Amino acid sequence: MDLIGTPAPAATGNFVKDVSEATFMADVVEKSMEIPVIVDFWAPWCGPCKTLGPMLEKAVNDAGGKVFMAKVDVDQNQAIAGQLRVQSVPTVYAFWQGQPVDAFQGAQPQSEITAFVDKLAALVEEDGGLAEAIEAAEAMLEAGETEDAIQTFAAIVEEDPTQAQAWGGYARGLLVKGEIDEAEAVLNGAPADLHSNPAFDAAFAQIELARQAENAGPVAELAAQVAANPDDMQLRLDLATAQHASGDVEGAIDTLLDAFRKDRDWNEGAAKEQLFKIFDSLKANDPLVLAGRRKLSSIIFA
Repeated sequence: MDLIGTPAPAATGNFVKDVSEATFMADVVEKSMEIPVIVDFWAPWCGPCKTLGPMLEKAVNDAGGKVFMAKVDVDQNQAIAGQLRVQSVPTVYAFWQGQPVDAFQGAQPQSEITAFVDKLAALVEEDGGLAEAIEAAEAMLEAGETEDAIQTFAAIVEEDPTQAQAWGGYARGLLVKGEIDEAEAVLNGAPADLHSNPAFDAAFAQIELARQAENAGPVAELAAQVAANPDDMQLRLDLATAQHASGDVEGAIDTLLDAFRKDRDWNEGAAKEQLFKIFDSLKANDPLVLAGRRKLSSIIFA
């Protein structure tokens, strides 16, 4: 690999923009409420990035405004890269309606890139009103209208089985009712090519957290045990599990951050993995996620 190389070509055109940590929320998350946004994570020393970046730009510009592209230099924006678990470059995320909806890593042929962009453009142009239906179902779920949300999500996936967000919402609705096995069965019954979609990551993370909650201990007792045995990392993780199960998500995140700060390598990074599980289970723009990822990044890069 060329460790020096030259920077990837500067972002050009009305539909491609260099984005920093300071502008990521506006240029990616908020903008994706209007049109799909592709985020290209690259680095100046990355050879494949120099090939993939221009190919992505061409496909985005050819789409004529149906899709927007944000370029993020991971060397200059390590916190954002860490928050989205970018472990290698090039990595490409696609955001729609404020959420990551697709992703891939590594170089791809132009035909695959064009298909990727076209698929995202179709989210706006050819959803037959399903995007609005999904948004309405999500609102029902947040409002506690669980049965109505489940029925709406089920109708959406019956009409269009490629709607990953609807599958995820369907499973999350069942989880609200405590039907963990049924939620997992719904996801496993979805088309296999959707299983790598971030919407499925969120639902599967919630399923795993729900199973952990079934065996969670009492928060007060575990907190006392941690205070008496501060070097016992398993107790710290058990406390975080109990906090999350009781609805104290912020407390669980703080407990896991403290555990990671104390011993980041314990049990092959179990504290960080549990943090990512919680982050995955929430919306990407949830304040708890944004704050937690920032704190984690500050620990990692301190």
